Amino acid sequence: MRRKQNCKKKIILITIILMITWILGVYLYTTYTNIEISDSEYEAQKTLSTENEQTVETVEENSTKIADIIEKTTESVVGISKLKSAGNSIFGTSNEEELGLGTGIIITEDGYILSNEHVTGERYSKCYITLEDGKKYTGTVMWSDDSVDLSITKIEAKNLKYIRLGDSNKIRVGETVYAIGNPIGFEFRRTVTSGIISAKNRSIKLEEGEDKSYMSDLIQTDATINPGNSGGPLITPSGEVIGINTVKISSAEGIGFAIPINVVKNVIESFKNTGSFEQATLGIYAYDKEVIPYINSNLSFEDGIYVAQITKGGPSSSTELKEGDIILTIDGNKLSTMNDLREYIYTKKPGDNVILKVKRGKINKEISVVLGKK
Repeated sequence: MRRKQNCKKKIILITIILMITWILGVYLYTTYTNIEISDSEYEAQKTLSTENEQTVETVEENSTKIADIIEKTTESVVGISKLKSAGNSIFGTSNEEELGLGTGIIITEDGYILSNEHVTGERYSKCYITLEDGKKYTGTVMWSDDSVDLSITKIEAKNLKYIRLGDSNKIRVGETVYAIGNPIGFEFRRTVTSGIISAKNRSIKLEEGEDKSYMSDLIQTDATINPGNSGGPLITPSGEVIGINTVKISSAEGIGFAIPINVVKNVIESFKNTGSFEQATLGIYAYDKEVIPYINSNLSFEDGIYVAQITKGGPSSSTELKEGDIILTIDGNKLSTMNDLREYIYTKKPGDNVILKVKRGKINKEISVVLGKK
């Protein structure tokens, strides 16, 4: 009897073990067949491979696109000389010193060209222009301003390819830029150099013999700028002009400067719309805080424009404005740089009245000035 019971227990135990083994085997088989390790790894590898291919393609596409943009932009870049070449083009074998060779950019389809005053000469002077296709023109300087070293010259031509203007107020240090110009002579015409915006609102002192002058609110770049590049464009990768190349530091490499394009936009618009521009003036010589250390190391202020000199017989000479005053605002517009003042004055006409908010010591006062003609 006892043997029969033990035998039954053994049979039940073996049956239970077999059932558990079968269930475990089914579970492991089912779980194993549902694991997709290979597919998962393949998908991850495939995505990574695709991203790499897209990255390479994007770099190549961007490079090609930038090259296309620069190629198109150079069509609006011209050569400028103060002297007439004996050859068929100012892009001859003569060098810059012989011809006064410089650069300019076409800003309207009917022949207005923007450059530096030191390239074209002063208002009403003549200069000689060579377009990208080799055509030559005699140009007349219609406007110039030595305080910003800019000029606008007119040639009698139509349907020209003109350059696009950007917004120099939106530029940031570290952004990529390209400088285009005509350094040295024919061999290096329309040279393109690249770099970054190294700094904004730079001020420099220029010395010619005993004469000293100051340029303020400049864009500093390490894109190579040589003497023949003067008047050429400093452009963004999208082909928009954000500055006009003007000078470089001869004692150092990679330090060049450009005049922000925004300062002259109102002048350009006036020539586009009316074919003329009457420049108004306050009749003062003033400097912002960036230039002051060159003039008076004991003077400092945060905002405003320092009145260094009032022109005798000028618009401000008959007002309460005095030398040493700091102009804080003009018609309610805050002034931090000289370009702030220039940009606003370029929107006005001779005879317009402006209100200056002035700081004199601890006293603030308002002074009314009727603008004169420069």
